[in-house]
Amino acid sequence: MGFRKKNKSPPVLSHEFVIQNHADMVSCLAMIILLGLMFEVTAKFAIMFITVQYNVTQVLADEKSEPVNLYQYGPKDVATVFFYLLIAVILHALIQEYILDKINRRLHLSKTKHSKFNESGQLAAFYLFSFIWGCSILTAEEFATNPTFLWEGYPHTSMVFQVKFFYICQIAYWLHALPELYFQKVRKEDIPRQLYYICLYVVHISGAYILNLHRLGLVLLVPHYLVELLFHASRLFYFSDENKQKGFTLWALLFVIARLLTLTLSVLTFGFGLPRTENHGFSLAEGNFNVLTIRMTCLAAICLTQAWMMWKFINFQLKKWREHSQNQASKKKTVSPKSKPHKRETTKGGAANGVVKSEDKMSPRARKAKAS
Repeated sequence: MGFRKKNKSPPVLSHEFVIQNHADMVSCLAMIILLGLMFEVTAKFAIMFITVQYNVTQVLADEKSEPVNLYQYGPKDVATVFFYLLIAVILHALIQEYILDKINRRLHLSKTKHSKFNESGQLAAFYLFSFIWGCSILTAEEFATNPTFLWEGYPHTSMVFQVKFFYICQIAYWLHALPELYFQKVRKEDIPRQLYYICLYVVHISGAYILNLHRLGLVLLVPHYLVELLFHASRLFYFSDENKQKGFTLWALLFVIARLLTLTLSVLTFGFGLPRTENHGFSLAEGNFNVLTIRMTCLAAICLTQAWMMWKFINFQLKKWREHSQNQASKKKTVSPKSKPHKRETTKGGAANGVVKSEDKMSPRARKAKAS
């Protein structure tokens, strides 16, 4: 792990050396890019990595209003994404080293829970930051107040600084998660599951960014991140105390609502909104992708993703239900049955210890003689 001091250093450039010192190596690379700003020869290239590119000044029709600085996307964004990918690796190592590892030492978790705790800790921090940032953008741009903003004036080739920087950071974070599978020594059985959702995030966020659907993408990401934040926060509390499971109930409710909201807004945008706009056709120069094929492809991708997520959700709930049923059954078996009466206890027939006792302390033969 980066920033961690070890008594025995592994061989240089070995796998263990790279894993232990990857954050330091990435920090050096990021520092080299920052130092490039100090020299005039390299400043042009360094700025391309650090600052957001493709600035466009737009003058509004109102003469009294000031010009607005907007941004578009282009090939240089790859360099910007790469730089903030390095920053994400550094922040990942800092959170792991100074927060999660300290908590893990106190909880004494097993290897399986340890891996899941680290995953949830990292994702919870990212989802919290992204949710707050996304809400601030939605509030400032008023995307959520009027659903018609999702398709009116398409193609939305220009965006404000906060929107573009938000997408740059989102793409950079999910791309950084790929090498982290190696740096964090993720178990082999967990790699396919994490690869699935990492690739889905990269494809969907990049698609919304490239196809000029950043308004729809932002509106869909914010509630989704809220649901995921609640899930991973609930899992963190569950690992600290297994009795704390109320958060999963709220998460299950919000999960279904978020899926319905995603499908509703997607159908409205691709099925009703975009077909009724004035600009139809396909043009890379204008950034216009408003054709039936692309609309149906995007809608199908979103619907299939939501269906896959619901399938995973149902399986997760069934698994939890089975585990709960098994726990209840095992508890019933462990309860001892009612103790049976001891052999030496007095029976209804007046027998004790296998010997019949007469009420008047006389033997049966004496009573027979007396009766005669």
